[in-house]
Amino acid sequence: MESSWSGLGTTIASLMFLWTMVHQYLPYQFDQNIAKYAQKLLGYIYPYIEIKIHEYTGDRFKRSEAYATIKVYLSANSGKRAKKLKAEIGKDSSNLVVSMDEHEQVTDEFRGATVWWSANMKIARSQSISIYPGEGEQNYYQLTFHRRHRELIMDHYLAYVMEEGKAVAVRNRQRKLYTNNPSQNWYGYKKSVWSHDIFDHPATFNTLAMDHDEKQEIIDDLVAFSKGKDYYRKIGKAWKRGYLLYGPPGTGKSTMIAAMANYLDYDVYDLELTAVKNNTELKKLLIEATNKSIIVIEDIDCSLDLSGKRKKEEKQKDDEEEEKNLPGKPDKEESSSKVTLSGLLNFIDGLWSSCGGERLIVFTTNYVEKLDPALIRKGRMDKHIELSYCSFQGFEVLAKNYLDLDSHPLFETIRQMMEETNITPADVAEHLMHKSTNEERNATTCLEDLIQSLHKLKEEMKSKEAAAQLEVKSKATALQPKENGSIEKTVVENGDTSKEES
Repeated sequence: MESSWSGLGTTIASLMFLWTMVHQYLPYQFDQNIAKYAQKLLGYIYPYIEIKIHEYTGDRFKRSEAYATIKVYLSANSGKRAKKLKAEIGKDSSNLVVSMDEHEQVTDEFRGATVWWSANMKIARSQSISIYPGEGEQNYYQLTFHRRHRELIMDHYLAYVMEEGKAVAVRNRQRKLYTNNPSQNWYGYKKSVWSHDIFDHPATFNTLAMDHDEKQEIIDDLVAFSKGKDYYRKIGKAWKRGYLLYGPPGTGKSTMIAAMANYLDYDVYDLELTAVKNNTELKKLLIEATNKSIIVIEDIDCSLDLSGKRKKEEKQKDDEEEEKNLPGKPDKEESSSKVTLSGLLNFIDGLWSSCGGERLIVFTTNYVEKLDPALIRKGRMDKHIELSYCSFQGFEVLAKNYLDLDSHPLFETIRQMMEETNITPADVAEHLMHKSTNEERNATTCLEDLIQSLHKLKEEMKSKEAAAQLEVKSKATALQPKENGSIEKTVVENGDTSKEES
């Protein structure tokens, strides 16, 4: 018996060796025909059906939603059955979520039918540079089942897997903060155009230093948007909404974004425009962003020069670089972004913006007057929110957050001074925060420090107003009409004062 098995093994090995040698000399068309007919023959003998779900579909642009949902479903069901697992951090960073690793197989049962799931990875043989995510390494799941269960699997089981996977994803969802990868690393070296970390910002609307009515107005607007899927489809608009947050530095624009994300349970995509090479990459970033997300471009006025004079300035700089001819200087095409105002407008509300839903697009700026009107008009930035200096209601929120105070004898003094002085919420919070754990200050000391700072700001404002009035007065008296109708102008040169008539 042992000699028979040994002889059979030798025969099979010899046949495989011969086939390998002959196979390389066969014409391509002949090889394809052999594979075609072998597959048909195997179909009559092999009683199982196989379905592959690839991570990226044929267009290579967007990750398959079916693949992501099946991954979640298998993560919840493979922990007790698979032997080869991989672990990722779970919700709230308090646990690990395990899923089966590549080249592992698990079984599942549904209404008496047994199916087999396997995780696989195919590496492309092409030596060309990978342009799209997933082109180099093609991950896919394979579902195998007996053909007598075809109707049960196709009509009921797959729908069950998708429904259960989405439910598990909602229960275990860990919100993420994304940032776009630099352009030079995107081609061929990154699976995705976005990299991410866990989003765990503590800001909420309860801790936001704003007037109560303004805060409630924003909350109502967010709720209406999150529940407006059918309404947006009815009126023929993509399910998205633009927010423009503007105001002086330190007024809480970034904190507002975090509060919005926490309230809606959305992911945050922090888009750095200077790292985007051109409009095409900007479009791909939009396609890769998931639903239930906030796409943020902070300091939009500083991110890129999107005005009409940008091309002239770039041409002038290019000419200067050619004259200098510095060694080791990167090319302009490699070092600067080619994103245009037109590309950014298409990103906000062009045709590609409808590829996905339930997205907020948020711009922040310290100088709203610098922005192109076409960028912030209604329909693109639908809601404009001014985050100005701290009001007394905002101070009350901060006093509750930092000092656990609902009232204090010094509150009335602070109210009066805030009506006469401009101070940002960030400055107020700095005075209310304990500077160190070794020397804790009591609430009264913190409030007195704030009052002292308000006094100082008030004196500075008076000094600036006096200087401005003096400047206006000096300009008004610089040109004085004389009795003969001429204008007397004072001229100062080298310390000597003379007068001219005109």
